[in-house]
Amino acid sequence: MPGTRTTTTTGHFTFADWQERVIGPGEDANPRLAHASVRNTFTGGIEAAGTTCEYAIVYVTAKTGSFSGMELLTGRVEGREGSFAVEERGFFGEDGTVHCTFEVVPGSGSGELTGLTGEGGFTARHGETAVEYRFAYEVVRGAHGTELRGSA
Repeated sequence: MPGTRTTTTTGHFTFADWQERVIGPGEDANPRLAHASVRNTFTGGIEAAGTTCEYAIVYVTAKTGSFSGMELLTGRVEGREGSFAVEERGFFGEDGTVHCTFEVVPGSGSGELTGLTGEGGFTARHGETAVEYRFAYEVVRGAHGTELRGSA
């Protein structure tokens, strides 16, 4: 498509707050469900402070499991200001490593990020304070300005 280019950006995020609670069947049961509310700060290609993130978590053992969640980011992508949401899915292993992929929720972009779609991911190792992420999206130049579209 004329005017389209795929862009990949990177950066880091840190989490400032992690509030987790067991939903059931109990603290020591496996499998068990939990819910976590998290606030992150992104730097780099995505600039967003104090994001809102909600996770549903399934612990298969005391240290392993999987999760899904939604995160709302307000800030900038490569200098374009607005808000957007991402859907996240991942798993965590015995060694504490978290593997996650995320995709922009279609239609969630606002401001200069209207039309944004894309996908990315990260691997967080136990004890890291800053986690590197990658994010790929396309920039579509239309008659009414710039739209960002994901490579998904």
